[in-house]
Amino acid sequence: MAVVDLDWPGCRNVRDVGGLPTADGGRVREGVLIRADSLQFLSPEGVEAVRRAGVGRILDLRGDGEVAAWPTPFTDDPLGVRQALQDPADPDHGQATIVAACTWMLDRRPELFAAAVKAIADAPDGAVVVHCHGGKDRTGMVVALALSVAGVPEEEIIADYFLTQERMAAWLAEQLADEPDASKHPEMMEFRDTRAESMVAILRHLDEKYGGPEPYLRHGGLTADDLDRLRKRLT
Repeated sequence: MAVVDLDWPGCRNVRDVGGLPTADGGRVREGVLIRADSLQFLSPEGVEAVRRAGVGRILDLRGDGEVAAWPTPFTDDPLGVRQALQDPADPDHGQATIVAACTWMLDRRPELFAAAVKAIADAPDGAVVVHCHGGKDRTGMVVALALSVAGVPEEEIIADYFLTQERMAAWLAEQLADEPDASKHPEMMEFRDTRAESMVAILRHLDEKYGGPEPYLRHGGLTADDLDRLRKRLT
């Protein structure tokens, strides 16, 4: 894999997934899809770095409460587009593992995941930045769906997801150090880690229940034209 880490001061986990190979011998284009943690922490220098990167759309996957509590410099900017992956009426997922939580979200709101992927396909010229809070699970699922449509092999999608573990390790260590109740540490680690096995399990779920990522997105409402535009944009 050949993803490129980007230096956006204030972000801990931002990279261009351009360079990833596709099954037909091609590659994902550079400068079209960037994944990131929340841009709320960007310094003024980081904001300028985003603007210099030729970004055409910033896709914020967080819910209303998160955005209200932690707006980013682009929340009210014309570049910013919001597409939450849960409806405000949805209950808390109440799941004990990150895989169960992610598959619960996928099953409950396929139309919202499809809308997020469509927002990538339909974006203006320039890179699309996809982010949530940590840039791991919600971002990881949307990016995995988009890369799968582009023809990126599963092992490359899994490897890209796993990169986040290294990028966020220091932040996890800080959060664990700040929590004196050690009994809470296992749950914190469960929901903040990005084990490769988690993405493997998520992709297996999509295969077994829907026939794969692309049929899942069709189930959520994407058309053949939507999927074709996404492929042409990314490759």
